Amino acid sequence: MVYLFFASHWTLSVLFQSLFQHRYAAHRMYTMRPRTERALHLCTALVQGSSYLDPRAYAILHREHHAYADTEKDPHSPEHQRNPLHMMLNTARRYEGLLSRRIQPEARFLGGYPKWPALEKVFNSWPSRVTFGALYTLFYRRFATRPWHWALLPAHFVMGPVHGAIVNWFGHRSGYRNFATRDASRNTLPMDVVCMGELFQNNHHARPASPNFAARRFELDPTWQVMRLLSRLKLIRLAREPVEAARVTPVVPRARFTESSLAVGT
Repeated sequence: MVYLFFASHWTLSVLFQSLFQHRYAAHRMYTMRPRTERALHLCTALVQGSSYLDPRAYAILHREHHAYADTEKDPHSPEHQRNPLHMMLNTARRYEGLLSRRIQPEARFLGGYPKWPALEKVFNSWPSRVTFGALYTLFYRRFATRPWHWALLPAHFVMGPVHGAIVNWFGHRSGYRNFATRDASRNTLPMDVVCMGELFQNNHHARPASPNFAARRFELDPTWQVMRLLSRLKLIRLAREPVEAARVTPVVPRARFTESSLAVGT
């Protein structure tokens, strides 16, 4: 039971982060009706629980990452961090500053992200995070059968930041490159079921507006498959269709940060 719970929480957490915070809040790769947006927002908050990521802060942070990829201004680049933990701490400080509005970002990074003040106030609060943490702990107390099972528990508390650290560390250090971008982005896994397609960092940095992060025939982006299903069910409407894999020429200049590449009006 512990294995199933951990695998389910891991998969759903990174899926909703990719689907809602990344591809919707930060890039607006699709649109949907207000009620559908609220439903997806609520599902994201419930799944992420104690590591809920505020859409506004996430979107701004991610847009900064694209604008300054692997430079000293990049909020989370392994090129300028000693180790993944150091990168996570620096990212957390930037994120908290944006969340509390102590840090004022450039105007071009603002706008276009979903807003639900009442929900955000609840899920960004410490009582909410502690409550979810207590629920995870009670589950382990009931179903953990071996002492080492408890080693998995801390990951539930910070699932969102852990996913972000994995994607940004390995996605800019390990793997292969399809595109000649000016940053250090790489595709870590050709079949990325671990992070729901987020580890196709080189593809994404080369084509930041494409809803499908896979670019070659042998690559698979699970989040894109979910988006295709939601589109067929008419729950979302894609802002643009992805480039077909057969048409990809794996040498292109780096895609620059523009309003059109974000698919967001500011």
